[in-house]
Amino acid sequence: MAMAYILFVNAGMFANLGTVSYEAIYIATAISACVGTILTGLIANLPLAQASGMGLNAFFVFTMCFGFGFSYGNALVMVLLDGIVFTILTITGLRKIIFDAIPSVVKMAIPAGIGLFIAYIGLQSAGIIIPDSSTASAMTSLNIVSGGITWAALMPILVTVITILVIAALVALHKRGAVLIGILIGTILYYVGGFTIAGFYDGFALATLNPAAAFQSFGNEAFLTVFKSGFDFSGYIAAHGEVNFVFTLVTSMLAFCLVDMFDTMGTLYGACARGNLMTEDGEVLNLNRAMLSDALATIFGAICGTSTVTTYVESSAGVAEGGRTGLTALTTAGLFFIAMFFAPIASLIPGAATAAALIYVGALMLSSVLKVDWENAEAAVPAFLTIAFMAFSYSISNGIGIGVISYTLIKIFTGKIKEVNIATWIIDVLFVAMFLFSH
Repeated sequence: MAMAYILFVNAGMFANLGTVSYEAIYIATAISACVGTILTGLIANLPLAQASGMGLNAFFVFTMCFGFGFSYGNALVMVLLDGIVFTILTITGLRKIIFDAIPSVVKMAIPAGIGLFIAYIGLQSAGIIIPDSSTASAMTSLNIVSGGITWAALMPILVTVITILVIAALVALHKRGAVLIGILIGTILYYVGGFTIAGFYDGFALATLNPAAAFQSFGNEAFLTVFKSGFDFSGYIAAHGEVNFVFTLVTSMLAFCLVDMFDTMGTLYGACARGNLMTEDGEVLNLNRAMLSDALATIFGAICGTSTVTTYVESSAGVAEGGRTGLTALTTAGLFFIAMFFAPIASLIPGAATAAALIYVGALMLSSVLKVDWENAEAAVPAFLTIAFMAFSYSISNGIGIGVISYTLIKIFTGKIKEVNIATWIIDVLFVAMFLFSH
């Protein structure tokens, strides 16, 4: 219940691409969550669940596809490579070297930057933030009295606002599945509000309640697309050049891998600490197996046609209720399997309701900034730039790159260059090359 919202939100986000349908991604999200969660239960024997990661799905759609210009299939290749690299790093133990190469202040800022990024996307999806010729973006007019906005446009915005408040209230009251319940309440309000708008229900009808249609869309549009068309980068190379392609490919894959790694490790430590699933040395039980499960799930997700599959912080709900073994994960996986057959009904969830979930989840992710020492400029500036560039430049990779580079430059200017390790220098060079030779 705590995780089910991802089925609606992920499908709605990918539907913006226009090359893959809501139904296809709904099935891809559900089946990859099912398999990924089974892997965690069987390989790591932990009560944790996996699904397409929030933030990483936004990076896929809005940065890789809309921003850089890669096709849906091309972006899936990045996810596939992320999973393969993550698997190799986990098996060889190189994961720790890369993890340590990113300055701690940047690591602390990454979740907050992603949170602000997806909240911004949610506000745009809701129509609350709109493009503006003078300031790039602005808040839409809510003045229905003078005609600044019509009731047909205002109603969905009010649904989003109310849904956010409902979710927040339910969470404050410690209600399980608060996000999902909020989305469902928002959906009801949206369709009730539709009766007040002339023509809202004209031509409205369920095409079919047969889930077979959704599975057919999944097979035709998403499944194996990474192999069918993903490796054809000729269109991108023709538009941007080979040098640009190489640097964008490397840095984008690095961004996918780093965010996936940090998100997974942070979730594992947080959820497992809550359930006393730690070793005497303070490590997560079966950490490498859990990381391997995550990496393999990402590979499977790419094959299914969705973005990076990762361990979910909402897994803490199961741990809090007493889940301690892989049996909890297998139960959750079974429920994701059942959810696949509700795709026709799920497609009725409006963007006004899922936008509220994006905004709320974004708010939750901002809590990581509490760990930053804002009184210390050496920490505050890289952390702030990481967050700001993720949201304002519409790119997670830009935020990580600017954060790491600024950290290194400050260390140089303050005479602390020895504190920058070799691996960090390598990442600096990759991101500098990306900024100089791409986009």
